[in-house]
Amino acid sequence: MNEHDSERIAGMLEKVGYKKAEMVNNFKDVESDIVIINTCAVRENAATRLYGNLGQLLAKKRSNKKMIIGVGGCLAQLDKDKIIKKAPWVDIVFGTNNLQSLPALIKRVNHNTKNAVEISQQLKVFPSTLPTIRQNTISAWVPISVGCNQKCTFCIVPQLRGQEIDRQPEDILNEIKALVNEGFKEIILLGQNVNSYGLQPSNYQSDKKYNFSKLLNQVAEIKGLQRLRFMSPHPAGFTDDVIQVMAKYPNIMPAIHLPLQSGSNKVLKDMKRSYRINHFKRVVNKLRLAIPDIEITTDIIVGFPTETQADFEQTLKAIKDINFLSAYTFIYSIRPNTPAGKLPQLNPDIIQKRFNELTNLQSQIMLENHKKYQNKIVKVLVENIKGRKDKITHRLTGRDKHGILVHFTSNNELKSGQEIDILINKVAPSHLLGHHIKNRQSSALKSFNILEKTKQQFN
Repeated sequence: MNEHDSERIAGMLEKVGYKKAEMVNNFKDVESDIVIINTCAVRENAATRLYGNLGQLLAKKRSNKKMIIGVGGCLAQLDKDKIIKKAPWVDIVFGTNNLQSLPALIKRVNHNTKNAVEISQQLKVFPSTLPTIRQNTISAWVPISVGCNQKCTFCIVPQLRGQEIDRQPEDILNEIKALVNEGFKEIILLGQNVNSYGLQPSNYQSDKKYNFSKLLNQVAEIKGLQRLRFMSPHPAGFTDDVIQVMAKYPNIMPAIHLPLQSGSNKVLKDMKRSYRINHFKRVVNKLRLAIPDIEITTDIIVGFPTETQADFEQTLKAIKDINFLSAYTFIYSIRPNTPAGKLPQLNPDIIQKRFNELTNLQSQIMLENHKKYQNKIVKVLVENIKGRKDKITHRLTGRDKHGILVHFTSNNELKSGQEIDILINKVAPSHLLGHHIKNRQSSALKSFNILEKTKQQFN
């Protein structure tokens, strides 16, 4: 959601006449007249990074008196009373519900030369109605809701984003149709809990019988939409009708991010996650039965305050049993005013040891899962974003239907948004490596002939 908000911030600034600056490696190299830091508050170290970055900008501000520094997003919503006090050289502070106010706040600072702070608890303008500069030219985020109605004891998002508000279906569909007409190949439906869409009363939702599966069905039928994904669904509300729609449409990618958080029922209960491990496994089994080639990724938190060694071992067992394609693993981070933050905390050394064990196990599983792609041809959507090594190795980058990162070489001129065949010749835990195959049939025949010659040598 923060990435989507950043695209809207960039779009608003461009609309009022500002131009995007060149990318820099750190804030010491910034030469811009306006610097907006869009923050996240999900983990504790976000605040440390923010004030460190603001410290680096102080020297720049002293040398450029006209520089305007703004802080927005979740941490601005959380630390609204602290940011100006700790960093008085910050000009603007705006919350998650105030994106549309940014141009006016800039004008106010220029006119009054005073700090401008605007934090609202209620959403007034849905962010998706604002101008945007997309970071990616082939894949677009499309939020279907903001906020969250869950009560997870470790999470601060409901405090910062508020209760869930759904967009009207026609607004979502119109945005996606416009994006497809512009040439976007992939749409990612976005929400804190996408599968609760339509379940809560909302000013943005007039049809109370309209649910996520109906929306997903209508989006999948949009002419010209090549790839459709969504994130993140809640395991407790993952219903059979959504699985049926996923299985029905080939342009809905066979990949799902389903946050587990812990493999221990006791910890899940303490987290107030409204499912247990057996329910989670049933959802996974239904998905794999309906969509045999589906790949599943997840989130895992290590070191929740009530997690024992036995609980942690149950998480390791769950990871082995479910066999996730990949997992985003996190060390538990205390967030202010959350129930879990008030509990006695675990020893950091114990948490780090568990975290290392978990990541090592998941890395092994990821590598084994990727081995099945060795010497296979996969369809890859070419992206316009290159990885750190791609400029040196002259590789291109894309993703397959499961969202796996694929680095590849090609003897042909390619454009972002092309879907091409890649022969995988090397695998790693985090990605696949291969070469562009222009003619799948001739390549397959060549591979068959090589195999036959090899067989004859041994006969």
